[in-house]
Amino acid sequence: MFTLFCSSFYLQARRNITGLIFAFLAFILMTAGAFAGGPQAGRLDKEHPRVKQVMGVQEEVTDSLMSYEDILGTATGLDEDGEVAIVVYVNQHGKGMSEIVRALPNKIKGVPVVVEITEPFRTLLAKARRGGVSHTAKQTPPIQLGTSGGWGYDLANGYCCGGTLGSLIQINGLQYILSNYHVFASDIVLGGNNRVATDGDPIIQPGLIDVGCNALKAQSVGALVAIKSLPGNNVDAAIAQAAPGMVRTDGAILEIGTISAEPVSASIGQPVKKSGRTTGLTRSVVSGLNATVSVLYDDECAGGAAFTKIFTGQIMIKNIGSKFIAGGDSGSLMVEDVKVDPNPVGLLFAGSSTSAIANPIGEVLTFFGATMVGQ
Repeated sequence: MFTLFCSSFYLQARRNITGLIFAFLAFILMTAGAFAGGPQAGRLDKEHPRVKQVMGVQEEVTDSLMSYEDILGTATGLDEDGEVAIVVYVNQHGKGMSEIVRALPNKIKGVPVVVEITEPFRTLLAKARRGGVSHTAKQTPPIQLGTSGGWGYDLANGYCCGGTLGSLIQINGLQYILSNYHVFASDIVLGGNNRVATDGDPIIQPGLIDVGCNALKAQSVGALVAIKSLPGNNVDAAIAQAAPGMVRTDGAILEIGTISAEPVSASIGQPVKKSGRTTGLTRSVVSGLNATVSVLYDDECAGGAAFTKIFTGQIMIKNIGSKFIAGGDSGSLMVEDVKVDPNPVGLLFAGSSTSAIANPIGEVLTFFGATMVGQ
């Protein structure tokens, strides 16, 4: 009887989802008038008047929309006509996906609504079974960044993991390798390897995934600084103090070269590129600003669920077919797509096969009290 009652209650709840969303959006639509849209000129960053207007509407409705488990996040982006719009990310595996998509209106407060159906957003750590063959070369020191690397003990549960050593930053005159928390320091349980990430642990190049899970075949290029950015902060970032003579002091990145030391804000439609462990040098465009997104985290390599983190103010990038970033590219620095000394834009850390996600690089630098190493 209890099972039948629960099933009946669940089915009725599913039937009510569409009505609840319509009721919520109807209230929003009745409480404010529309304002003019149309394709926008100029740099579409957070200071652009229309972008700021749409971001305000997006922020007003995001909490209510994300109270439905099949809505993964929102952002401010563009519709197919080039008009600034609210983007709603809907879980393609969700049981209520169809009802959600049907219920969402074409506009909220005069702002177009774009629906992106995607799988859940996850960190993009690569993993391989022990005995895997390396496809990434061990560099002769001093190494360039944008290369395979990670925590020297990132092996558990029959797998080893790794990501990308993204860029070089400076704190109080010392140089540090910048990557993600989940690349350097996310092992938080004794679990499958009987250890957790600890201050001073080796950060290696290449990562274990590219040396058959055998750390003796890699080289130590830095020492972990165990500053935990997650789950309590809004950036997925970690650093390792660069070992003397092991990393190029100009911060050069494979296939990109040296970069500018001056970060820039992202803008919708902005051409960007990155150099990462798995997909190498790739290019794309920024598709959304001010994103609020839910991202899943594990407690160690091939481990169990640790927590789900809701990030705010993130940058979204087109990643159709995972051609911009894929598993193992986590930690890559995203820069402007220019030939010489590109300005840093964001730190890539998660995504799906449709969209990539980056922390604004300014927020990352502020978190560490750091500056970029560059020209």
